[in-house]
Amino acid sequence: MKLTRWIAVKLITGLIMIWVVASAMFLLLHDLPGNPAATRYSQLITHGDTPQQAQAATASMYGFVPNQPLIQQYGHYIWQLLHFNLGQSIAEQGIPVSHIVFDAFPWTVILCLSGVLASFLIGVVLGVAAALRRMTKTGDGITWLGAIINGIPTYIIATLLFYVFTTEWAIFPQGGTVSIQYNPGWNPGYIGSLIVHAVLPVIAYTLAGVGAWVLTTKASVISVLGDDFILAAELRGIRPLTVARYIVRNAMLPLFTILAIALGLMFSGAVFIEEVFNYPGLGQLMYSSLSTSDFPVLSGAFLLIIVAVIVANFLADLSYPLIDPRVRRS
Repeated sequence: MKLTRWIAVKLITGLIMIWVVASAMFLLLHDLPGNPAATRYSQLITHGDTPQQAQAATASMYGFVPNQPLIQQYGHYIWQLLHFNLGQSIAEQGIPVSHIVFDAFPWTVILCLSGVLASFLIGVVLGVAAALRRMTKTGDGITWLGAIINGIPTYIIATLLFYVFTTEWAIFPQGGTVSIQYNPGWNPGYIGSLIVHAVLPVIAYTLAGVGAWVLTTKASVISVLGDDFILAAELRGIRPLTVARYIVRNAMLPLFTILAIALGLMFSGAVFIEEVFNYPGLGQLMYSSLSTSDFPVLSGAFLLIIVAVIVANFLADLSYPLIDPRVRRS
């Protein structure tokens, strides 16, 4: 019963957060300089549409009618979201925003998940080594390397990788997701082209996050090294390998929580990485939507990213008891 109540509380909290974000997106659209929805309505009237036609077109594009009372606009907007209607694109007239963002979403997820997992694994291994050998040149070198990489902005990492490996040394393609010479499907050429095109963006994601993982893991391991149970294990003559396993397991618990948050940070870097590598994910979609003032697509992409981060944190909360016996007992 406690587990069911706990899951219900987490689920309700997640839904409330999504509602808050959706409400913020409505207010942002409504209060942007020039009010894009009202401007669109006026443009349609100017081009000869009747008020009814202009209202219908504006509602299908933004999810609300700008000349209605604010509470009615908000209610209509939320009602459309409950039916997974994110409006229609301005740049690509007649195309639902949901189709555009859901087409781009898998590409960003592939890059983000690959980058987060790679940076997590590499950063944890290096962080553990830096903590266990913190009084040596090796440990200091790993720490300095992590600090330097962590201080480099994401767009500089992506730009340097692009310049070196697609221009100076033309090892990888300069953009896109796959070469046009391959037919889509489960064939070696198509799959290989997908992997080759994703290598540099994934490396950029990995480098953008690995430095933080090195420093965080080192700090977490050092804090565990001072615990009484580690000293007791050493005094009892337990093998160093077993003691190291205890250290790593306990140090990993707070890192697992941070892992879900890291997904949100990786999504934030998608704009720079995908734009540099011309990779058609949510990041590039948001950049192009901002440059064309396609606010329905921009808000839909942002809302989808926020929902994905909330869902990731919810799944992390559900899986946390599996790795921490203390949570299961409580």
